[in-house]
Amino acid sequence: MSDFVSVAKHGGVAVVTIDNPPVNAMSFHVREPLHQALAVLRDEPSVAAIVIACAGRTFVAGADITEFGKPVQQPELRAVIALLETIAKPTVAAIHGTALGGGLELALGCHFRVAGARAKLGLPEVKLGLLPGGGGTVRLPRLIGVEKALGMIVSGTPIGATEALEAGLVDAVLDGDLLARAVRFASEMAARGGPFTPVRDRNDRLAVADLAAFDRQAAELAKKARGHEAPIACAEAVRGAISLSFDEALAAERELFLKLVAGDQARAQRHLFFAEREAAKVPGKDLSRRKIARVGVIGAGTMGGGIAMAFANGGFPVTLLETSQEALQRGLTTIDRNYAVSVSRGSLTEAARQQRLGLFKGSTDYADLADCDLIVEAVFEEMAVKQEVFGKLDAVAKPGAILATNTSYLDVNAIAASTSRPQDVVGLHFFSPANVMKLLEIVRAEKTAPDALATVVELARRIGKVPVVVGVCHGFVGNRMLAARGAESEALLFEGATPSQIDKAFTEFGWPMGPFQMGDLAGLDIGWRNRKARGLTAVIADTLCEQGRFGQKTGSGFYRYENGFRTPVPDPEVEALIRAKAAEKGIARRAIDADEIIERTLYPLVNEGAKILEEKIAARASDIDVVWVNGYGFPVGKGGPMFWAGLEGAGKIVERLDHWHERTARPIFQPAPLLRRMAETGTWEAAVGG
Repeated sequence: MSDFVSVAKHGGVAVVTIDNPPVNAMSFHVREPLHQALAVLRDEPSVAAIVIACAGRTFVAGADITEFGKPVQQPELRAVIALLETIAKPTVAAIHGTALGGGLELALGCHFRVAGARAKLGLPEVKLGLLPGGGGTVRLPRLIGVEKALGMIVSGTPIGATEALEAGLVDAVLDGDLLARAVRFASEMAARGGPFTPVRDRNDRLAVADLAAFDRQAAELAKKARGHEAPIACAEAVRGAISLSFDEALAAERELFLKLVAGDQARAQRHLFFAEREAAKVPGKDLSRRKIARVGVIGAGTMGGGIAMAFANGGFPVTLLETSQEALQRGLTTIDRNYAVSVSRGSLTEAARQQRLGLFKGSTDYADLADCDLIVEAVFEEMAVKQEVFGKLDAVAKPGAILATNTSYLDVNAIAASTSRPQDVVGLHFFSPANVMKLLEIVRAEKTAPDALATVVELARRIGKVPVVVGVCHGFVGNRMLAARGAESEALLFEGATPSQIDKAFTEFGWPMGPFQMGDLAGLDIGWRNRKARGLTAVIADTLCEQGRFGQKTGSGFYRYENGFRTPVPDPEVEALIRAKAAEKGIARRAIDADEIIERTLYPLVNEGAKILEEKIAARASDIDVVWVNGYGFPVGKGGPMFWAGLEGAGKIVERLDHWHERTARPIFQPAPLLRRMAETGTWEAAVGG
């Protein structure tokens, strides 16, 4: 019928195949011929049953996100599903790969769903700041019950075929040739005879719904939403499935969807969706990739152990190197314990734990790294130490092996210069805990070979990381901007704010925690060592460290942590210290509100991002957003600092930076030329082009 939808007959069963690479998105050019095909097959006497299948590696994996926020071209997805539900003969969705979002909603329009054993099904729209807009919130509860449906829709987390079968979402899990078995299933259903009840008319799973229990569950989810509109709207739409007629609930879902899709949060999350994909692109896509079969990691401490786990989790054999057998055994024991915790939580099977542990080979001899294709050092953050390590690697690593440093701040060019093969050196800045955190800053040094860069970008995705390529400067993108964000923290303390007031302003903005809570969690001694190495001071934080208050690990930092709990408790001793140090400096303290806290911390963050973009340390403004959302907890619903600058208004940010620069003369408040151009042009792309 078209390049994207075809129909083939298998006896009395018509197979409608969608072929829209790479993920069979439900674009208009799919919906239109699909609607036409179904309309013809509905009335075709020779057709006893219909199977909807997909070519390629997956069933329909969602709607076409590029169409969101634009005028809808008819037929829209809801019209295709509505047509499906008018077909009296049995309709079967044959699901392989993933049926996500609009793909699962299409399948919910069929009488039956069959799936391959490895299929996954879900409604992940909430992760784009949306809710299912094709009837998912109204049909899914009718199949699997309200509680299960609410959990799936609000979390956006897909489930596997076996769980879907147990829940009633699919009618059969089929091994072997899925299409052939789906055709046989459809033929058997036709032979059995109808009537066949559409999902929209199945109300038995709703009849037992306890509204009071539902409302309690929804209220709990709303608490966890932390300012995100979509999870709350999802719960409201599912409640409509219980309390309204099908058509009323469908209309209510649509109204909520349209409100969300036009809002800033959904725009921000769509921006991030595309930004992550753009960040993973590097020039020269036709470059060959180096083969990575075994990975070496130097250092079995917190970072090294986490990095080693990240590669093992991705299926790579890992040689873990330490300076002593004692340190090595300590690291391997920690890795074993971390996997055991995952098993106890149910996120990992015991078989998978044993399989991953079997990928580790411990060593104290650099010669054992000779067969590694990638070697990542995760040793102490000092240039001399890292250069010594790379000098040793130069002697033992095989030709073509990629040598990576996990430095957070240091000059990767200087590290690369300590080898005879700077073209093979790259920065891989993992974030702690490295086996959990998604972001990977990939630092391109001056002499890094293009194929080495392309290899590690691809590798990052294979181990489940979000890669962003950045250039060399102190702190790269994330930590350089973090320094700008924190530059006023101590001044705000001296002038009248408390750690808890500043942290509250951050959490109300949408951060998971404020800067002082984060410092206590990471360990204040880390920043203290870094400052001393650079000849810098931070009076309050340095004094706390001198007192042995390093944060959570010592039970006290900017806060107290009582009886082993991680809940921060404001400490009068710290507030007294702040007042005393302010008095020594002759600073008169005053009331400071949340607006001022945000202006003096987040506006310099954006300003530093503009400088980074102008210096070409980052290729795109959206790359900076990906770094900050995935590595530092910038609120997803605000799209990252550079996207948020557009929402906030670059002109406003420039005006307030000028105000604070006039008052303080501090360089962090001097607006970058690129930020001023952004205020004039309205987009970062136009500003860079200008």
